[in-house]
Formats: sequence, C-alpha cells, structure tokens
Amino acid sequence: MSATTATPPRTNVSPERILQFAWGYAPTLAIEAAIHHRVFDVLNDTPRTLAETAAATGASERGLRAIMNLLTGLGLLAREGTRYALTPESAAFLVSTKPGFQGGFFKHTSQQLLPKWLKLNEIVATGHPARSVNTEGDGSAFFQRFVHDIFPLSYPAATTLAKHLALGDRQGSIRALDLAAGSGVWGIALAEQAPNVTVTAFDWEGVLPATVNMVERFGLSPRFEFIAGDLNITPFGGDYDVVTLGHILHSEGAAQSRELLKKTFAALNPGGTVAIAEFLVNQDRTGPPGSLIFAANMLVNTDDGDTFSFEEISQWLTAAGFTKPRTLEAPGPSPLILATKV
Repeated sequence: MSATTATPPRTNVSPERILQFAWGYAPTLAIEAAIHHRVFDVLNDTPRTLAETAAATGASERGLRAIMNLLTGLGLLAREGTRYALTPESAAFLVSTKPGFQGGFFKHTSQQLLPKWLKLNEIVATGHPARSVNTEGDGSAFFQRFVHDIFPLSYPAATTLAKHLALGDRQGSIRALDLAAGSGVWGIALAEQAPNVTVTAFDWEGVLPATVNMVERFGLSPRFEFIAGDLNITPFGGDYDVVTLGHILHSEGAAQSRELLKKTFAALNPGGTVAIAEFLVNQDRTGPPGSLIFAANMLVNTDDGDTFSFEEISQWLTAAGFTKPRTLEAPGPSPLILATKV
C-alpha cells in the first residue's frame, strides 16, 4: 500500500477541536458585519423577522440570514419562531448607543489587525513585523483610528482604580500624569471621581487630537493639559501624585519598559502611585490564552513588544525604586498593578 493511500491509524483523539480553530476568524467577522449593518441596533428596538431586519438595515436577506443564524448559534441572538431578538449579552455590549458598547474593537480587529496577521508566516521567520506601530510616523495614524473605539474596554477598570485611590478624600490639589493617553480614559476616570484632580495627558502629537476630543466630550477640558512627545525622549515634568500606564508596556518591550518605569519614578512625588494595566501572563507563559494571543499580536505589530507576568513587572518596579508592587482586581483581562514611591 502506498503512502498516499495508507489508512490513518485508529485513535480515540478527535480532530474536531483543532478544526474549529480553522474557523476562528468567522465569529469576529460576523459580529463586525452585524455591527456595520446595524443589526444589533435595530433589534434593540424590537424583535424582528429576517425580512423586517433587512428592510430596517438595507442589507440583503441572504446575507443577514447567514450571519444572524450564526450569531444565534453563538448565543448572541435569540430566535422565537421567525423573529430574532437580542440576548442580554449583545444588548449590553453590541448596541452602539449603549455605554458598554464594545463593537469598536471588532472594527479595529477586522480593519487594522487581521491584514497584518495574514503575514504571520513571514513575521515568525524574521522575528520582525512588516510594519511596526512603535514609530510615531506609523503609530500615530494606527492609534488615532481606534483609541475612541477601545475606550469602553478600559473605562470600567479605570473607574475602579479611581475609586480605589479615593483622590477626592485628600487635601489640596492632586496631579495625575496619563502616559500614552490615547483616548484619555485613565485620566478621565480619575478626574471624574475627584474634583481636586488635574491631569496631564501625554502622547504623540498625532494622537493627542483624539485625546482632546474625548476629554471635551466629558466636559473636563479645564482640568487637563496636554504634552506632545515621545515616551523615551520627551521630559514628563514632575511633581505628580499618580501616573497611569494603561496598556503601554506590552508595546514597548522589556528593555524600554524598565527605562520607562525609571523615568516614571522620577516624575512622581514621594508617596505617589504608579498604576499599570496589562495583559498579564503567568510565570511559565502557559496562560491565560487571551494574554498569550496578545503576545503574538505584539509580535505582529511591534519590534520588541510582548506580554509579561506580574512577577516580571514587579521586579522592574522594584529596580526602579518603587515599593509594594501589588495587584488590584478590576474589570478586564487582568488585574491592575500598583506600586508606591516612598
């Protein structure tokens, strides 16, 4: 019997789980298509039939039937008879008018991330991305396009941090520095919770217009100032009581992160706090899967980026002069990391 006609050996292991990974892109793109065609928005008003949904959205019945049935199978839509309806999950997070809307992340994935992931074979061979987002020329355009979309991902954690720090209970004015501010979510949450807080938002010149716009939406412009610059070059100033690094270290990589934490330490007042949000992995880098996927995303998009463990970041903080590295449970993929300058 030739090798090409040999019968595979019998085994009790099924390939089903592996084969499901081949369709891993399908839920993401189906959700994005439904958001794009306002499916969740129109079903938020009332359950509708396929024909009614097509009339309300302007999309084809054939196209909607395919993705709405898939979303029903995924538990993001429900169907009673011929009418489709939202589930509690999709009603909370996929309706564009709701404060918890997470749909922008799917647009970011389909339009900005997936085209780069298609070059993963080449990137693994070289160890370098086809195009890095760590340089201001490429990075400004990349980040400005999606920082507003991912605001809801960090806002619950940022609010948890603000409540934990209770800066409004302190006497006098409090100065906060939001590094690589993006949408400004971390500084906005601090300022919302405490009227004595003023915030300096630091980011590339090309990204700061997005920060300014979001701060204006929250009516907090009088309590913000903005510094345009590069994290590794531009001075931060000093006399800050809180510094936030919201999902920044993973794009910088280990060496630059260590230097950034030293620079952050120098900018803080004694008794000041640094707060770090990251996609943390365990010490052995065997989980959690989401953080390991994000590490691969850093391979695809940055020169040196990675995800790190609490233990690694704690060592960097201690080396920079901080004390009491600790975690704060918060909504999101990982707890926040806090440390103090004595």
